[in-house]
Amino acid sequence: MSASTRDDVRPEDLVELLGSAAAGRVTRFPVQDVPLPGGTGNPLVLALITMEDGREAARPTTLGPAGLLELRAALDAVAERVAAGAVQAVGITGKPFVFAAGADLQDVAAITTPAQARAVARLGHDQLRRLGELGVPSFAFVNGPALGGGLEVALHCTHRTVSAGVRQLGLPECALGLVPGWGGTHLLPALVGLDAALQLVVTDPLASRTTTAAQALEIGLVDVVLEPADFLEESLAWAGRVLRGEVVVVRRQVDPGEASWDAAVDAVRARVDARLHGAAPAPYRALELLRRARTDDRDAGFAAEDDVLAELLVSEELRSGVYAFDLTRRRAKRPAGAPDAALARPVTRVGVVGAGLMASQLALLLLRRLQVPVVLTDLDAERVAAGVGRVREGVADLARRGRLSPDAATRLSALVSGSTDPGAAFAGADWVIEAVFEDLAVKRSVLAQVEQVVSPECVLATNTSSLSVAAMAEGLAHPQRVVGFHFFNPVAVLPLVEVARTPATDDATLATAFAVGKALDKSCVLVRDAPAFVVNRLLMRFMGEVHAAFDEGTPAEVADGALAPLGLPMTPFALLRLVGPAVALHVQETLHAAFPDRFAPSPNIARVVEAGLPGFWDPDAPVGAPRLDPRVAALVQVGGSPSTAEQVRERALVALAQEARLILDEGVVADPRDVDLCLLLGVGWPAHLGGLLPYLDRSGVAERATGRRFLPPGAASVR
Repeated sequence: MSASTRDDVRPEDLVELLGSAAAGRVTRFPVQDVPLPGGTGNPLVLALITMEDGREAARPTTLGPAGLLELRAALDAVAERVAAGAVQAVGITGKPFVFAAGADLQDVAAITTPAQARAVARLGHDQLRRLGELGVPSFAFVNGPALGGGLEVALHCTHRTVSAGVRQLGLPECALGLVPGWGGTHLLPALVGLDAALQLVVTDPLASRTTTAAQALEIGLVDVVLEPADFLEESLAWAGRVLRGEVVVVRRQVDPGEASWDAAVDAVRARVDARLHGAAPAPYRALELLRRARTDDRDAGFAAEDDVLAELLVSEELRSGVYAFDLTRRRAKRPAGAPDAALARPVTRVGVVGAGLMASQLALLLLRRLQVPVVLTDLDAERVAAGVGRVREGVADLARRGRLSPDAATRLSALVSGSTDPGAAFAGADWVIEAVFEDLAVKRSVLAQVEQVVSPECVLATNTSSLSVAAMAEGLAHPQRVVGFHFFNPVAVLPLVEVARTPATDDATLATAFAVGKALDKSCVLVRDAPAFVVNRLLMRFMGEVHAAFDEGTPAEVADGALAPLGLPMTPFALLRLVGPAVALHVQETLHAAFPDRFAPSPNIARVVEAGLPGFWDPDAPVGAPRLDPRVAALVQVGGSPSTAEQVRERALVALAQEARLILDEGVVADPRDVDLCLLLGVGWPAHLGGLLPYLDRSGVAERATGRRFLPPGAASVR
């Protein structure tokens, strides 16, 4: 009987299932006896296990079935040494600068049956739990990122040290369509308390957040933070002091009682509901496992995790989450179409045209990441002073939150300045980006003025969201150094930059743009210079359908809530308020001029803009009351053809499918996956949907709207 049909799948069957494709990713666990420093008399000996996959330090160590069998062999050897009295403790650490990143997602993607999934879950539990059940204290020396199953390795140990420079500790499984299934949901509440466990297991993954070493110490996730320069040596010395009783680790009491426990879980569930509307199962399953952690013993808790993993490891949501993870962690680091990085010019001085809110955000990011002089310009001294003040206040806020040292904050504040004289301001600049009003004539005039005062090699970038970059460069002496560099709001949070190449843009300019994007810690996607590029074009298409349904007479709550089953990060009307009705109307008008058959400005948005209102919804409306702002209700005009929520949703999805097909046919991006990457990074398209295009394929909308799928079967998987 094959492994795919047997009810009881052995670990060896899993290794055979994965075959040679996984052979190069097997993690080994060499063991060495280490005498612990300090003390007198016979030395204490610790059996030190190192997780080593033979790959460079930049590649995180992962744990697949073959690796877990290697861990079993290592622990068998350690158990013999413990039984013989040869070692008094066991420790586990990672290769240089990496602890472990958890389960190998490529292995996970090969699991196809619940029996195989259960075998993976049991294998992880059976081996990791032994770290805490060898009869001697165990120590996790967390020398680098520890995510997912990697952090669960540490949780099974008696004690944990962490290097001070580690910023990636976390359990991201819920964002992928999984739960922490190798002991995390059961062990964590007893260690750090329920509130912190809820944060680490559910809230942080859905917000794409991880925990730093300092934060981990504060909540009790680790016992001590040690300096990275001699981290392992200091960890071994600390372990010796613990074993000799010179250091006593005190753990907090974490059981607040059944009522408080249930109330805390229910409160987080309500927040998850408000965001996902039940669209993704993993966070809900994780919450129930955390609820059980108060009363389950270890065997029952681990068995419950096995049951959940047996379901989720073969779910569509996991396949979607893995596809999204692969795009945002791998493809985003290798932008399609980017020129040779060696062509990039150095950027030692930056100019920002404009000193408004967006310009100030850009200046703060450029200042913080590039750490070079940044100068803002605007029409009058008052605006310039306000812009520079916002940047310096941003620097001060980073220092208050511990993201910058006082010395670094002082140095950065001194690097930002402002001027009303572009000639003086931009002399010697290597990179100038404009962030002025979204008007073609204004932007064209700005670039023409800047060109007169900068060197021929200085890159001229525009943050336009919808206008033609080529049209802005018309008439310039050097149009080849103009490039679109479109950020998303809020600039410090959203990781996407659309890099727009015109027919004239040369490779050196483009390479410099990608180099700046990488230095800013952004993910860049190359797009052809086309109206609204990718993200805003798709957003305006589906938002336009929702707004049109409202204009036709669909109640506001019905139109705005029609897409709730998808679990999008915000509703169309909430997004309208965020970007501002005037900006939304301008983009609609730009797209209408380019594609009049598919984009039409909403007359009701135009009325809201004319009235100076911030959007459709009343932010102060009481719960249960009508949300439409009374001022909006008094001025909008609607028809008599209402639609149901299902009709609005189908209409919006069909429009998305049509527009995505046109974007690909026009060559706006090089690959369908870049459409998904843009939406995942630019607007927070839910990872559990696996990107827009796989969802449209899976739901049948792609074929209904365009007559064919976007991706071949199986393409939306790990690569």
